[in-house]
Amino acid sequence: MSALTVDHSAAEGHEWDGLVRIWQETDAPEGCKVEIIEGIVTVAPPPSNAHNDIADQVQRELYQVIPREWGVYQTLGAAVPSREGLYIPDIAVAPKEVLRTETGNCIPASAAELIVEITSKANASNDRIKKAAGYAQAGVPLYLLIDGWAPGGPTVILYGEPHGDVYRVLWAGKFGDTVELPEPFGLELDTGEFPAG
Repeated sequence: MSALTVDHSAAEGHEWDGLVRIWQETDAPEGCKVEIIEGIVTVAPPPSNAHNDIADQVQRELYQVIPREWGVYQTLGAAVPSREGLYIPDIAVAPKEVLRTETGNCIPASAAELIVEITSKANASNDRIKKAAGYAQAGVPLYLLIDGWAPGGPTVILYGEPHGDVYRVLWAGKFGDTVELPEPFGLELDTGEFPAG
């Protein structure tokens, strides 16, 4: 993973606009994920086959329970300017109307109903710490972290009830357990077929 360092001055007005412009103009190989994490534009390699398999499994389950007015997106930017962040979550569930009214290629993270991040070996700490704090601060109601690289073995953690930049752990388990996403999802997500690594 490579990173381009950017001025860490307050991400307001011109500073945030400049940071977003650098993000938009970053030339990365096809399939790479370009994000802004705490004021730094990062480029991560394309996700592994196991990563894509998990994303597909989760997406298929979500489509069975979400309202028709919502979408499940794998390449949608989620902006958190207050934390100098513009993340590309592995999965974002958001009302379609938000995408139709926002210009560009991202939405305010606060508009998402659920964010799912699937860790990669190179950037797992970003998903566990920095992005979790950003999503909490934005008020994303549910954050599902699928962590195949957790130190104690592959885990799944469902966060909710954001307060400031901290979430409450609603559920934690290992690959193979069933995680229950509360309403408005009402989904029992079986992680038994999630590949590790």
